[in-house]
Amino acid sequence: MSQVFSKSPKHCAERRRFTISKYHKKLFFAFSSFLTLLLAFIFLIWLTLHPSKPQFSLTQADIYQLSLTRPSLLNSSIQLTFLSKNPNKRVAIYYDQLQAYASYKGQQITVDTSLPPFYQDHEEANLLTAFLQGTALPVAPSFGYEVGRDQIAGKIVLSLKVNGKLRWKVGSWVSGRYRFNVNCVSIIAFGPNTAPTSPLSSNRGTQCSTTVFFTCMVEDFKKKMRH
Repeated sequence: MSQVFSKSPKHCAERRRFTISKYHKKLFFAFSSFLTLLLAFIFLIWLTLHPSKPQFSLTQADIYQLSLTRPSLLNSSIQLTFLSKNPNKRVAIYYDQLQAYASYKGQQITVDTSLPPFYQDHEEANLLTAFLQGTALPVAPSFGYEVGRDQIAGKIVLSLKVNGKLRWKVGSWVSGRYRFNVNCVSIIAFGPNTAPTSPLSSNRGTQCSTTVFFTCMVEDFKKKMRH
């Protein structure tokens, strides 16, 4: 007599669920391993090519006009020369959307002035010139008094700022845009005997502070993953 063994539908369903669950575990493990290796690779590349922020210094500042037409309206004319240097040996930089302006005691005394975009190769340095102006800019009523005090003290201190975006370039790869700010301080001789027709000038080199907002890299990575 022969025996015939048959499996119930319940038994087959349980086996099917076990097989699918095992497949999902393997798939999850493979994906986790791949993601770990990818992140490790990105981290290794970042450690190897971690870009240093660009260096800026102010080489020249000339004030051609700083006069009040009314107690609270200012006309200004200032020329600046910056030295920009890329300290990286393997990373080049694209500069975009550059804006420069001057401020005095927390008050902006020129309008934002656009600077042309440019490319900076490895360890390259470039001179940038900006001509800043302001016409009938509103300032605090105490502006004239503060300038008079600085003239008695023999010097005037200006804050000079550049804002923009940059892109890192490694080989043929170009990153997304990251915001950066440059802050410079210029101390310019300004005494009681200064000729009214002569520009106020300072050619003492001043190192500027540069801030790059690397937190944007997370957003850039997410955008690239979505595409």
